[in-house]
Amino acid sequence: MKTLWIKLLLWGYAVFSMAPLVVMLLSSFRPTSDIFDDPIGLPAGPEFGNYVKAWTEASFSTYVINSLVVVVTAVLLGAAVSLLAAYPLGRRRFTGRGLFTAYFISGMTLPAHLGVLPLFYLLESMGLIDSLLGLILVYAAGSVPFNVFVLTAFFRQLPAELDEAASLDGAGPLATFWHVMLPLVRPAIATVIVFQFVPLWNDFFYPLVLMRDESKLTLPVGLTHFFGEFQNDWGTLFAGLVMTTVPLVVLFVLATRQIVAGLTAGMNR
Repeated sequence: MKTLWIKLLLWGYAVFSMAPLVVMLLSSFRPTSDIFDDPIGLPAGPEFGNYVKAWTEASFSTYVINSLVVVVTAVLLGAAVSLLAAYPLGRRRFTGRGLFTAYFISGMTLPAHLGVLPLFYLLESMGLIDSLLGLILVYAAGSVPFNVFVLTAFFRQLPAELDEAASLDGAGPLATFWHVMLPLVRPAIATVIVFQFVPLWNDFFYPLVLMRDESKLTLPVGLTHFFGEFQNDWGTLFAGLVMTTVPLVVLFVLATRQIVAGLTAGMNR
């Protein structure tokens, strides 16, 4: 009976949480006049005019492409750098390892927004203001401390015998890292990718501060322009919100198994 109540509670919470998303999706296929008449009604038929209008007239295609380029590149770059830093910290003993670990962890203790002024001047001196490359580098660097913290813990959990076996088979450090260690820490990689992708996809602060050209805006800042221009066209607004949400939903669906494995790793050790 207790298990039944827990399941009912969880399913009820899921329905309550998903209801706004379902209303948003259905409304994106309805004309604005129908939404005003019946806010939670069903669409009369599949109508994609709102999506076409949002994609073409509202420059939504530009915002989506910019966000995908910036966030995907920054997440992959940050994950690659973090893996190269976390592997020796987690698998090797050397002088200063604790100091390096503390250095990376210290990056998680200070709010990044406190350094926005020197960061702005640094990027300006490098000609990276109003540049997608500058935004990518900021995002990638900001993700390294958390990524290193998580990945180092996973590398340390792997048995030391793996290195010895790989060495006996003639594998060097790079071959051991690439062929042995990386496949074993895939849950951790998926975890850090998702945990970095979501806040970067929704980040409003850095694009607002570092970007000037409207053609280089990402979705969060572009949405403010979008809402100002189409504030009375609810059908188009809902279509834009659906397109903003879809990449996050797809990412969670594809990575759910790896995320759960990553979050629960070590519980039975």
